Amino acid sequence: MEIGIIIALIIVLIVASGIRVIPQSKACVVERLGAYHRTMQTGLHYVIPFIERVANRVSLKEIVKDFAPQPVITKDNVTMHIDTVVYFQITDSKLYTYGVENPINAIENLTATTLRNIIGELELDETLTSRDVINTKMRSILDEATDPWGVKVNRVEVKNIIPPRDIQESMEKQMRAERERREAILKAEGEKKAAILIAEGEKESTILRADAEKAAKIKAAEGEAEAIIKIQEATAQGLRLLKSAEMDDAVLKLKSYEALVEVAKGNATKIIVPSDLQGIVTAGTALGESFKKD
Repeated sequence: MEIGIIIALIIVLIVASGIRVIPQSKACVVERLGAYHRTMQTGLHYVIPFIERVANRVSLKEIVKDFAPQPVITKDNVTMHIDTVVYFQITDSKLYTYGVENPINAIENLTATTLRNIIGELELDETLTSRDVINTKMRSILDEATDPWGVKVNRVEVKNIIPPRDIQESMEKQMRAERERREAILKAEGEKKAAILIAEGEKESTILRADAEKAAKIKAAEGEAEAIIKIQEATAQGLRLLKSAEMDDAVLKLKSYEALVEVAKGNATKIIVPSDLQGIVTAGTALGESFKKD
């Protein structure tokens, strides 16, 4: 009786050992008697003990592999080290299990050989400035080459490009010289602009001063002209008044006398007396008497 119970428990344990629960983003390749039988996806499955076995458990998530730097030679015979990062995903668990021995190692070697072929067609400067081109070519080649392995290459990134030390020093010197050249150009352009601005300022200042002097002279000339016109108008008006009074000869003689008096008040040492001074005096007397009568 006890032996029967023990046998029953053993049978139950054996039967229960075939139960498999496959989690999300996982797949299991099942072999029956050594041959591929099926692929178990997410969910509850049963594997017949001693007849079926799980040959491989595969992750369906995107896998990221950072491969070690690989020595490559450029078209102009410069040796450098480049490391790459490959993003791939398993799309067919059966092909991934049976398509190639050690798929990760196979992808790494394929990446290295592809990288050498691509870099061998580029010169040093092109290699340093053509990362996008290198990434695109490598992704296309690797994706096509890994199809028989059930692998989909989503993206390839060149992580680091490490040239030889002497090349790095030469590049640093070149970059330093380029920065100094740009600095000198910017400084020269700044000085040129400053000189132009100063010259333009002086030019404008000179023009403004000349305009101001011109305007001042014009205003002064206009003032003098206006004063002369006013004086002439006043003189003309005075003459018209004198003429209307019919005292032309007498007034003129009197004005001549006043002018003679003014001359005598000055610093002149000689006075020229007109020959008709007596006539002037007589005219002045007659004029005075006429004013008294009025």
